Amino acid sequence: MGGPIRCGVSRRVALIAPAMATPARYYAPFAAWLASQDVRAVVLEHRGSASRADMKAYGGDLLDWFDDARDALDHVVRESAEPVTWIGHSLGAQMLPFVDHESLTRVVSVASGTGWVGHLPGTMRWTAPVLMRSIGPLAMRVAGYYPGRSLRIMDDIPTGVMRQWSRWCLDPAYLGVDVPDAETRFAQVKTPMTVLSFTDDELMSLAATNDLHDRFVNADQTRQRYTPAQLDVDRMGHHGFFRSRHAGLWEELVLPYVARD
Repeated sequence: MGGPIRCGVSRRVALIAPAMATPARYYAPFAAWLASQDVRAVVLEHRGSASRADMKAYGGDLLDWFDDARDALDHVVRESAEPVTWIGHSLGAQMLPFVDHESLTRVVSVASGTGWVGHLPGTMRWTAPVLMRSIGPLAMRVAGYYPGRSLRIMDDIPTGVMRQWSRWCLDPAYLGVDVPDAETRFAQVKTPMTVLSFTDDELMSLAATNDLHDRFVNADQTRQRYTPAQLDVDRMGHHGFFRSRHAGLWEELVLPYVARD
């Protein structure tokens, strides 16, 4: 597990689990704002993501990242007695069945769903398989990691992570490809969830959002889907919610769902 970012000391805690190919520092403004609201924020850092050298050296995959998330939550729970809220952005919400979710009081899922290519919006449904079957593997053989920044398709990702994620995305079972008990794991999650999604998300369609959250069959969920106009913004997209220019939305859409003592 990479070093987490911690902000604030309070009577409640939020653990922020990042999206794929998104560094912990991206969430620093959001974490600092939580601290200003008396919420201690801890942001995960995906291993093997600190530099290109780290990516080349990292031999793990997505399930190793999920194990890291489990260990991080265990550490947070041991460190304090405050109620813990899990804030999962995209991939970060997919990790829930693999952590001690019984120790969580609330979950906030942001711009999250499965990555199955059949649910991708627009032309990505056809171009993503080409990336995952041809362009990506070739680029990884040459670079020693997935050079998303150079390809201008996502960001840089360790090879093992990209290979496993591609395998998941090419199958409607998604992570069930490598996790035989996935259905049972999802069904065991009973933590109340608030699900935020956005109509202009270029990576996550409504079908993908529903595909993931329908698997949490025993979790009480409130699903909220917004257009940019409803939020009075020009664009939200997949990553926009955590940008500092949207700080005015955090008090309304996140803070009420961060668990209190």
